[in-house]
Amino acid sequence: MAKARLIVVDPGHFHAALVQKDMYSWLSDQAAVYAPLTLELLDYLQRVTLFNFRKENPTRWQMEIHARPDFMQTMLTEPPGNVVVFAGHNRAKMDRIVASLEAGQHVLADKPWIIRSEDLGKLEKALDLARRKRLAAYDIMTERFEITAIVQRDLVNTPSVFGSMTKGSPEQPAVRARSIHNLMKLVAGVPIRRPPQFFDVLDSGEPLADVGTHVVDLVQWTVFPEKVLDYHKSVKILSGRRWPTVLSKAQFRQVTGMADYPASLAQWVRGDTLEYSGNNTLLYTVEGVAIGLEIRWDWQTVGGSGDLYEASFLGSKARVEIRQGEEENHRPEVYVVPVTREMRPEVLTALDGWVARAQAQWPGVALERRGADARITIPEKYRVGHEAHFAQVTNLFARYFADPSQMPAWEDSNMLLKYYVTTKGVEMGERG
Repeated sequence: MAKARLIVVDPGHFHAALVQKDMYSWLSDQAAVYAPLTLELLDYLQRVTLFNFRKENPTRWQMEIHARPDFMQTMLTEPPGNVVVFAGHNRAKMDRIVASLEAGQHVLADKPWIIRSEDLGKLEKALDLARRKRLAAYDIMTERFEITAIVQRDLVNTPSVFGSMTKGSPEQPAVRARSIHNLMKLVAGVPIRRPPQFFDVLDSGEPLADVGTHVVDLVQWTVFPEKVLDYHKSVKILSGRRWPTVLSKAQFRQVTGMADYPASLAQWVRGDTLEYSGNNTLLYTVEGVAIGLEIRWDWQTVGGSGDLYEASFLGSKARVEIRQGEEENHRPEVYVVPVTREMRPEVLTALDGWVARAQAQWPGVALERRGADARITIPEKYRVGHEAHFAQVTNLFARYFADPSQMPAWEDSNMLLKYYVTTKGVEMGERG
């Protein structure tokens, strides 16, 4: 059987290159890229080239480059492959995904697929197309492969430890999660160079609609594992707000390489500063469970601690939390906190049983008692890092590429609910 071949279309985000940080047994070494000739294309090619020339485990990508203004139409009429990768240029992404599926291409696309609720119909069309044409269309949800998220999900779905999921209230949500990203950071050892349109929320989407997609996905993946939900009936958006991250011209120059703000960002320029709509909060319910989110973009974390994700799920017996503060050396750790002192002996006994069972899947996982809390200690070998998750997603996609019927039905409903929450949440923030 011939190997699949990648086609990368208009790589506007460095995640496109991270898909090619590794080689895959089911993918040909030959790949094609269709894009306009821009600095984004050059940045993408530089990253792939560095992967090919690194000292340890170099990749072997052979790139066929089509740099032309009619790149999308050309790709559709003469595709030299059958798996299309999209990353960046989020406003146009959904139309490109639908066009690729209509042309018989499988699709592996980075989040977000849509940034406006008016495109939910296009998303439904894409998912229906993929099912009818027996094609794989998959959302790159890397955070599902983070070991702390996996352990948290397992504990939340262990009734002897967690009990049952509580509903909470708008004042005291049962689920709280926050994600803080840095505008300035290293990716694959290279300082990031963000294209100017990254700061154009009309093109890239506000943070809730972009990186917030991961947070919303993790919440429903954890609370409602493999459950088919109807977003028309299951979700209520309660409140939301947004506020800007203010960048100086020097900071903008450092992260984009541009000496001045382009005309496309003029509406957000105030004197010598850029007001990037980089922060959102959202309060909503799914099946009556109250959920509170905070999504932020900071300039750069003091001390270089990197991006942050923290989450808390409240059960009838215990809270299961991911913390990432100074006590955790700024890396995620999983904690279990009994809801009452009286509940502590029962929860700790159940945790001992959970650890014993967990050894079969994650040898070396252990329990550390810390006063009223218990921390799950996770060996370093499971902490492979964000960039390695792209290969894990791509290898999972291989299963769906080989047999699209293996795609679980709940993935479609999960996609629709997720993007309903993120896009409607952005609209609530615009109003509030």
